[in-house]
Formats: sequence, C-alpha cells, structure tokens
Amino acid sequence: MTEIKPFRIDIPQSQLDDLHARLDLTRWPDELPGAGWSYGVPLGYVKELAAYWRHSYDWRVHERRLNSFPQFTTRIDGQNVHFLHVRSANPDALPLIVTHGWPGSVAEFDKIIEPLSADFHLVIPSIPGYGFSGPTQKTGWNVERVAKAWAELMARLGYERYGAQGGDWGSAISRELRWLDSGHVAGVHVTMLPTFPSGDPAELEKLTDQEKERLGDRKRYMDELSGYMKIQRTRPQTLAYGLHDSPAGQLAWIVDMFKLWTDSENVPEDAVDRDQMLTNVMIYWLTGTAGSSARLYREPSMTWVRQEPSPIPLGVAVFAHEINRPVRTFAERVDNIAHWSEFDHGGHFAAMEAPEELARDIRKFFSSL
Repeated sequence: MTEIKPFRIDIPQSQLDDLHARLDLTRWPDELPGAGWSYGVPLGYVKELAAYWRHSYDWRVHERRLNSFPQFTTRIDGQNVHFLHVRSANPDALPLIVTHGWPGSVAEFDKIIEPLSADFHLVIPSIPGYGFSGPTQKTGWNVERVAKAWAELMARLGYERYGAQGGDWGSAISRELRWLDSGHVAGVHVTMLPTFPSGDPAELEKLTDQEKERLGDRKRYMDELSGYMKIQRTRPQTLAYGLHDSPAGQLAWIVDMFKLWTDSENVPEDAVDRDQMLTNVMIYWLTGTAGSSARLYREPSMTWVRQEPSPIPLGVAVFAHEINRPVRTFAERVDNIAHWSEFDHGGHFAAMEAPEELARDIRKFFSSL
C-alpha cells in the first residue's frame, strides 16, 4: 500500500517577505470614475484590501489554525494528494469526504469541521492542482480522474461505506463518485447542482415563476458572470503568468468571485470573514497553483451535464445567492432526490457564509440514510 505521510504546513519566512515586497511594489492600473463593481473589482477596494493583507493579516495565525487539524499526503495516480483527516470521537461515525471547488480550498471549511466531526470521520482533500496537493504534473486531471482518486483515497483509509459532499467542482466530483464507486457511496450532498431543461416546450410551460427565475440565473451566469471560466477553460497558461507573479492580481481575480457569488451587498466581507477569504487567497499564492487550478477547466469533462440516472440518494441545499440555482423538476429526471432544502440567505461559499445551516443540513440528510 502506498504510504500516507503526516503533513504540516510550514511556509518559510522568505516566502512571506517576498509577498510583502511584491505588494509594496504593486503597479496599480487606472480606473474609470464612478465605475464601481460594474467593470470588475474597484481600485480603491483592492488597494485597501491589499494594504490590510500586507500590514494587518497574519498568516502565521491561520497557519497554526490549519495545522490544528490532522493533515496528510499520499500519492495517487502519480499525483501528490493533500488532505485533512479529522476522525470523530464516535468510532461508528460515517466517513464523509468533503471537496472544495474554485476558487476555494480546504480553508473554506474551517467553520464546519468541528461541528461535523461530532457525527462524521471527515476527509477533506485538496484537489490535484490546488493548494497543498501542488500543481498537477500531467494532463488529464479532469473531474472523473479526481473522483477516481477520491475513491482510492477512501479505500486506502479503510472506509468501505462513506458519504460525499461538495459545492462547485466539489459537487461535480462528489456526484461522479456515484457512478465510479457506487458500491461504497451511501449518499451525496451538494450545494450546487446545475440543471437543464429537456428541450420539450411543454415542460417549460409548466414551470412556476420561481423556476423560470432560476432559468434566468443560468442565462445571467453565462452572459455576465462566466468570463473567468472561459479564460481558464481556454488559456489557463496565459493567465498563470500574471496571477503567479502578482499577488495583487491573484487577490483581485479571486476576490471578484467572492463579491459576485455571495450574499453580499457592497463588499465580500458583508458575507464572508475577511481573514478567512485572505487565507484562501494565500493558499493559492503560497503553493503557486493559480495556473494549475485553472487547468481543471481546460481538461475535457462532461460531468457538469452528465444526465445518467443514479440510484444513490442525493441531498441538495439551495442557498439564495448561489450563482446557478437548480430547478427541482429538472433534477428529478435523473437524480434520486432524497432531500431538498431552500435557504433565504447565503451563497456559493456556503461553508463560509452559513456554516451552521450547512452543517445542520448535511447532518440531517445523512442521518436519514
């Protein structure tokens, strides 16, 4: 059996000094007067946030927090895989693999780890190409391959029956496990579930006003909010030069998503904790994974639109400001919907925005199994 090694985050001070020097030397662009967020992240906001990052944010505090959770690495399919492994005090607890997306990381789950560990043995991996798993070394790391790696990881840990949970890419990976490891997956819980009409006009005529609004969500996403995806899907290497070299560039690229995808009125911090958001940015910066994380969009994969029925129970938590809210009648055509919750607040980063509600919903779904 391939070795599983204990892991501890220990960033050299030289890397932090380099970050500070680069922030001090940032070459700021101009900005149209009165543009606000309509053209992207406003200059004044990024300057203020970068100054806070440079002078007030303390990486060592958050490094110690991450290191308070047991961490490990192992090699699967030639790739380093980093993961948190937080065992429950209850020996009969259900193992649960929880997967982040882009631009997330294991740090986004900080507020749900302790409450969930009362009922689950938690396995929280960094997707290959992300964070402390490090850059991918070969092409081909798509959703299916990541799911295969997760099935191997759970087997390697000795878990014969387990649940899966995730949002964003974590949703796609968790749902893929239903087909790839169906004999071991007890159920899947997601906070993002893309759904699509069948093409039958009669189906559309039966939609409620709320469901029609959700179809509009998808159109708005494709028209206005998906620029990041199209760039990362087509030119991830070109993008990497700017993000890998400029911390201010990396900051703005990620923070823009935290504004657009969250339940925030003015700035992302209306919805998420500023330090937790910056820790998320730091993980991309310190591990040099801006480019390799984007490659997941470039790899061929159809799992976002996979329409194969699965008998594995699916639990869905819909948060009000999720970027692409699902239509239940569409989902029920292909999914075994065993649980469906609607929340009037929260958004794409549910573990950061509404951790108590998310943890409670995960617990409720899996307890029903």
